[in-house]
Amino acid sequence: MNQLQLFLPCAAGVEGFLADEVHRLTGLAGDDLLTGRGGVVLRASWRDAMLLNLHSRLAQRVLVQLSHTPYRSEHDLYEAAAAVAWEIWFATRQTFKVEVTAQHSPLKSLNFAALKIKDAVADRFRERGGARPDVDTLRPDVRIYAHLTSDAATLYIDTSGEPLFKRGWREDKGEAPLKETLAAAMIAASGWDAAVPLYDPCCGSGTIAIEAAQVACGIAPGQLRRFGFEQLLPFQSHVWQALLAEARARQHAPTAPVFGSDVAFRMVDFAQRNAARAGVAHAVQLRGGDALQRMPPTELPGVLLVNPPYGERIETAGVAGRSQGGRERAQVDDGGDFFSQLATHWKRHYPGWTAWVLTPDFKLPTRMRLKESRRVPMWNGPIECRLFRFDMVKGSARARDAEPGA
Repeated sequence: MNQLQLFLPCAAGVEGFLADEVHRLTGLAGDDLLTGRGGVVLRASWRDAMLLNLHSRLAQRVLVQLSHTPYRSEHDLYEAAAAVAWEIWFATRQTFKVEVTAQHSPLKSLNFAALKIKDAVADRFRERGGARPDVDTLRPDVRIYAHLTSDAATLYIDTSGEPLFKRGWREDKGEAPLKETLAAAMIAASGWDAAVPLYDPCCGSGTIAIEAAQVACGIAPGQLRRFGFEQLLPFQSHVWQALLAEARARQHAPTAPVFGSDVAFRMVDFAQRNAARAGVAHAVQLRGGDALQRMPPTELPGVLLVNPPYGERIETAGVAGRSQGGRERAQVDDGGDFFSQLATHWKRHYPGWTAWVLTPDFKLPTRMRLKESRRVPMWNGPIECRLFRFDMVKGSARARDAEPGA
């Protein structure tokens, strides 16, 4: 178990940041850590697999690759799965599930492909011990993944269980919540090093602020939850307990202040309860208030990090949304002049701050009448977005306000 090939999938655009995170956590580099499309591949140990589940903020899962073979038909998939020594990973008393993803696969039915792989796994157990494990599609003990390209099939066993964005603390959430892994990717892309203040003025249920507060306190993102590897035969409880103890010993007082606010006081209540469950109630200050009216929460300039309201989230636009005739009009206009008002507010009151804004609107800089200094491609689920950086240069607000139409 000391020479495993792991694949850590992540959101598109996050691969480089994930590779940096894996290097920081494991020390792996060179041929042992490769960045690919949709994730990173590494040669690592079973202990590393557990370590990455516990500490990675950017990976969606930690998968162990067990097979990579050419295929042309469902029969080839059956043969590939039958050749894997599943019995060293789990026992017949445990349930399992097979999931298949594909890219340019010639097969007509992924469901039938999953069925053939399932049959191969069950038949291998039956041939070797006379019994076979049961399938559970809802709460399996073990998850098997197959990824098909046009000519190759790769089989994995999952060590994560529930996807890693489920940290275990977000029980209260509003509409269209931001996944924790995407919030962490925004923090990584911003380069925030937990040494200056961070503020999310449209915090919703608190995802960005809570992720940042955990970073500032050195809290491992996975220490509140269970993992799939705990159900696998190589699992050694004493090794896992040692990793947990090391993680808890590294926690410390926050190295930087973190703030969040939202126009909806109900969402602030959600964020406060989530922060308490995440262990950072002492490290993040959450308040109600309109993003267009809130003053800087600290005298020191810092980082504004925000996934602002758009589409179904526009109801949180506050004054701008209401000024356009209420929620219905605001939804139709996708925010109207909320963003230009927000930019004016920032220029006037946040000199010296750096603002990072995640949005699917590629023309947002024009709408805000700001020139971005950087744009980072990111995906919010199926939605292609950009993370724009705007520098609120000190002294620019007065000149800007004097411009015609400013």
